[in-house]
Amino acid sequence: MRSLEEYRGIIGDEVISSIYKKARRLYGVGVLHINSTYVGGGVAEMLTSLVPLMNDVGLQADWRTFHGSPDFFTVTKKFHNALQGDKINLTENKKKVYLQTNENFSTYCHLNHNFIIVHDPQPLPLIKYYKKKQPWIWRCHVDLTNPNRALWEFLKKFLLRYDIIILSSEKYKRKDLPVEQRIIYPAIDPLSPKNMELSEKTIRNYLKKFNIPTDKPIITQISRFDKWKDPEGVLEVYKMVREEVDARLVLCGSMAPDDPEGWAVLERVRRKAKKLVEKGDVILINSENSILVNVLQRVSSSVIQKSLREGFALVVTEAIWKGTPVVASNVGGIPLQIKDGENGFLVEPTDLKGFAERLIYLLKNPKLAKEMGKKGKEMARKNFLITRLLSDYLDLLNYLRTCG
Repeated sequence: MRSLEEYRGIIGDEVISSIYKKARRLYGVGVLHINSTYVGGGVAEMLTSLVPLMNDVGLQADWRTFHGSPDFFTVTKKFHNALQGDKINLTENKKKVYLQTNENFSTYCHLNHNFIIVHDPQPLPLIKYYKKKQPWIWRCHVDLTNPNRALWEFLKKFLLRYDIIILSSEKYKRKDLPVEQRIIYPAIDPLSPKNMELSEKTIRNYLKKFNIPTDKPIITQISRFDKWKDPEGVLEVYKMVREEVDARLVLCGSMAPDDPEGWAVLERVRRKAKKLVEKGDVILINSENSILVNVLQRVSSSVIQKSLREGFALVVTEAIWKGTPVVASNVGGIPLQIKDGENGFLVEPTDLKGFAERLIYLLKNPKLAKEMGKKGKEMARKNFLITRLLSDYLDLLNYLRTCG
């Protein structure tokens, strides 16, 4: 089990001491996290580190994953997209699948904890099927600036039952939701396989294993094969970059169990890559491999994140933690991590030329890119590590105990 003291060399004694002090009034307090998948995506990664740390400082933290059928996850993927502005045909059958699955889960999941923290839309209605005897928290990891109106009204009746809602940005706060809303930024674990320091030998071995040559500068996008990450748009940007700089593009992603659309997106990207560029200059990798991601973010000359929508984009945090400059969309939580022109570049998501120009600039100015990378690493250290997330959750739980 990960121990808080292992982070001393990164965050310092004052932060460590502050966390222990915040935990004093929470010794033995039961906290349950519920989300939809044990692997794949930032939520599962955060919980993998956060729950053990909560236990290490004296809480009794637990984590359960939601059980659902393929039909359920097809519906909730549509919900996820619609919360970020997509259209949806919100039929009675979709509602029935969604609610019935939550009701079924409630019949074999006993909640005897002091606090219940529900992550994202999949388990949101669970609160309807329990006799409420403790504070419930909904932790939303998606962009709520422009949700589909019909879906929002459907979900809001469940949200009204919650005691507090956690969002990733001030921009996501909803004036039409009379429930307290608090901002807590997501975070990465600097000691996890995806973010820990790696030896040169390990880096060489992984590059060889996945057939990634380093004879040219590498541009990488790490993300699920999801339309909101716009991998097809990344290919268009890369084509422009290639007119100025002989570089290689790596698109590395994986398939989350709760995302049934990924395979279709990957196939479209594969077909487009064959049409746009010669073989070998675009490398597509579909693998759930944390060390590989770590390696790619370290060896890349630049990381691109051309998202159309983002809740927060921890993949940006991961890259800047490794000292790699990022050219990313000016959406979601990305502007909280990148100061344009200082530790990376922000570009409007549809500005293909803007993305290409900034990538070319970084590739032609490696010394400047290195300086940007140093500033990005310090930004991540101060603001976006798992110990800060732990501290924020302790503040929230102490606040709710005081309110009660």
